Amino acid sequence: MYNSRMTKGALVAAFITLGLSGCGFDDVKTESNFDDFDTTAPVDDWQLVWSDEFSGNRIDTNKWTFEVDCRGGGNQERQCYTDNPENAFVSDGTLKIVALPAEEGAEQPYTSARLNTRYKGDFKYGRIEVRARMPRGQGTWPAAWMMPTDAVYGGWPKSGEIDIVEAVNLGTQTAEGDVETRVYGTLHYGRDAPNNSSSGKAYTLPNGVNPADGFHTYAIEWQEGEIRWYVDGYLYQTQTRSFERFNSRGETVGLRHRGWFAEFFNQATGDLEVVYGPQPFDQRFHLILNLAVGGNWPENVNEGGIDPDAFVDGQVFEIDYVRVYQCGANPNTGRGCDTIRAGYKDADTLVQGEAPIPSPPSDGVPRNLTIFDGTPNPNWPAWDCCGGSTPELVDDEDNNTAYRFTVGAEPTVNGFVSRSAFITDPEGVASPFDASPILATGSVSFDIKVLSQPNADSTWLFKIESNSGSTDAELPISASQEGVPPATGEWQTVTYSLQELADAGLDVSAIDVIMVFPAWGTGEGAEYLLTNVEISAPLGPFPSLTLFADGMENPDWPMWDCCGGTVPMIVEDEDRGPVAEFMIGEAPTVMGFRPPEGSGIQFDATALLVDGVVQFDMKIVDPPSNPDAVWLFKIESDGASSEVELPLSAGNAGSDPVVGEWQTYTFSMQNLSDLGLDVSAIDVLMIFPAWDTGNGAVYRVDEARIYNPSEGSEGLTVFENNIVDGWSLWDCCAGTVPQIVMEDEPYGAVAQFEIPGWPETVLGFLADDGVSFDASNLVANGAISFDMRIVEQPSGGETDWFFKVESSGAASDVELPLSAGNFGQEPVTGEWARYTFSLQDLFDAGLDLTDINVIMVFPAWGSGQGTVYQIDNVKIANF
Repeated sequence: MYNSRMTKGALVAAFITLGLSGCGFDDVKTESNFDDFDTTAPVDDWQLVWSDEFSGNRIDTNKWTFEVDCRGGGNQERQCYTDNPENAFVSDGTLKIVALPAEEGAEQPYTSARLNTRYKGDFKYGRIEVRARMPRGQGTWPAAWMMPTDAVYGGWPKSGEIDIVEAVNLGTQTAEGDVETRVYGTLHYGRDAPNNSSSGKAYTLPNGVNPADGFHTYAIEWQEGEIRWYVDGYLYQTQTRSFERFNSRGETVGLRHRGWFAEFFNQATGDLEVVYGPQPFDQRFHLILNLAVGGNWPENVNEGGIDPDAFVDGQVFEIDYVRVYQCGANPNTGRGCDTIRAGYKDADTLVQGEAPIPSPPSDGVPRNLTIFDGTPNPNWPAWDCCGGSTPELVDDEDNNTAYRFTVGAEPTVNGFVSRSAFITDPEGVASPFDASPILATGSVSFDIKVLSQPNADSTWLFKIESNSGSTDAELPISASQEGVPPATGEWQTVTYSLQELADAGLDVSAIDVIMVFPAWGTGEGAEYLLTNVEISAPLGPFPSLTLFADGMENPDWPMWDCCGGTVPMIVEDEDRGPVAEFMIGEAPTVMGFRPPEGSGIQFDATALLVDGVVQFDMKIVDPPSNPDAVWLFKIESDGASSEVELPLSAGNAGSDPVVGEWQTYTFSMQNLSDLGLDVSAIDVLMIFPAWDTGNGAVYRVDEARIYNPSEGSEGLTVFENNIVDGWSLWDCCAGTVPQIVMEDEPYGAVAQFEIPGWPETVLGFLADDGVSFDASNLVANGAISFDMRIVEQPSGGETDWFFKVESSGAASDVELPLSAGNFGQEPVTGEWARYTFSLQDLFDAGLDLTDINVIMVFPAWGSGQGTVYQIDNVKIANF
């Protein structure tokens, strides 16, 4: 039963036990052994501590207090509560609470009664039973419920509310055409109204029995962290506190059960905190019995409104008894007397609460998220919540690939979602986005074009949610930074700062839904396009650490010999000038760069986690005398509390170092972190032959740094309307000359390739002699991407298509199915599609990123005769 009182009580730390007037239970102690207690055995340890059997001829005012008011209970109820004997009296062994028509001109059209036991019967934990017969008729709302006596955690509902049983409109017709027979048990808790939470369940008596036709026993069993509901002894609902999930560091990463929660100010810190314990249902509560007339709930369901005929002779909520039991096994927790059955916490009985799901701890790394920019993101599918439509990918006449959303007769919202229940692509994974590191400068933005406005007047809205709907923010599109509602037929950009969304209540650390829609129930007829949906911020400047470059070592990170007793030196290299040189003698050792002993110097690379790398150039002058020596790279953090050791070849596409040749080695910070390195406190970097195999080795290191290579880096546009200088359109083997042809916007000039017949060939883009592109500094976040369409399939029918990229002289290459660049989608004749191949994936597959000089797209060898295809917007760049 909703209660409107909002009075806040002071927070108290005192432990409050059963507040029973004159019953003397403060000194009760038990020595129960809970390990020996069988919770499935018949319970005989419930001790009656308070009851009213209504066996006299009047209401016992030592137990009950009348509430007298006409405030409507906070629910727009239509009665005045009185202490008039006509509205509440005892006779024939029962309490009758009677709702009657009021006199003409009264403040409310009905009178009734509400009684409570506050300060006369206050209880913490136990079994509470109410045997009662319900009233019937449209507008009736009987309830037996409990409210906190002391409001320890604040006003309603922060200190909680326990509804033992309530019902509305019994005997009337439901929306489904059935007779209303349901009763309800509910908890109220959480944040201040109107952001309050509730959870509960309805129950229908067997065989269609109506609770208004006879007496039934309604009960709860309430113990620390758990409450169970019963009707006539049958357990139909269980609710519990929320239980957190923790990682190995003891940090909260989610909930293993979502139950109730509390929110209140921590007295020690003054911070407003969400608590997932037994609070607020760990304090004393008192009982309330009442019969309301009308109100927000009953008047808006069943037959609607209030039926005056039902109240002509009064409606009676009749109570046979109220009994409160204490668990003798453990009165302080209420545990040990559980009346349970098999499955009492199964999916049909255990109710999920509305506790906000805590976000996993942020790694603090600033990232941007592209949800949709013309290419579907399998982790964030386009989505129609409730209308039954399927968003359609379309090419708009104004040069945009977009999703088309529609709103029909069924109210709905549309947008993009990253929750597992809505992800159907096998490649998709629910990926809530942590925007907290970019909160100060970040924004959510999208482009919208309305094709047709809703049939009715409506307001266009933007809504964003996090943590499975635990928090959200909803704003009109007219309240965006642009401040303009969508106009028909025009592309418009809409932007909201993350800070304003956070101020509106959004937890930005786990964003999982973005919605754009006409206001609920007013959108029929709307049709609109969305594209360029992203959460982003300008990233950088990024921290960097130079260990050795431009002939100079970093005095805070000097060259270092761990154990061999040598002193690494700066020497003159014939190719590079001054470089760092290391020499290994007979004593086993490792070498590299390390701050001076005891300096406490460390490098925090957390902000480099996404795009950052460890990178250096190395040349072997003299190899180890042991021909089986393996060259290694090792990096440590925080006094060797974490470390990663890898073959040096892992930093150069699997290629081992070659004597006399400078080679570049690149190790992704993300990969190092995934392998266990704490990137926040790096304090040693080592390059060496495996322990005790390095005798005789002399090697040099240059351009050694930890940095974000994408910061300020420029990629290469190979073809966009024309071929870049130093590259050409290329036919490997058939002698054709690929052409630049004009196509419709947005493509304009595109490269066209043909395979007219034999000999077979491959085609693509070739760098001139001596020309190549070094993409090594783009490895962390870069890709090769292009747009392509088939104009004519091969004369022999559809075939497999491939993408291939090589370094100079085909010294290294990677060949992949073309579909791997478009989420597994095969090319479709006549349709442009975008293909993207991660540089990291190409590097891992063996490509030398420092020397890219051929990019090929072609049908399977021997099957391409007769095909014609076009390619545009070929880029090697960060994405």
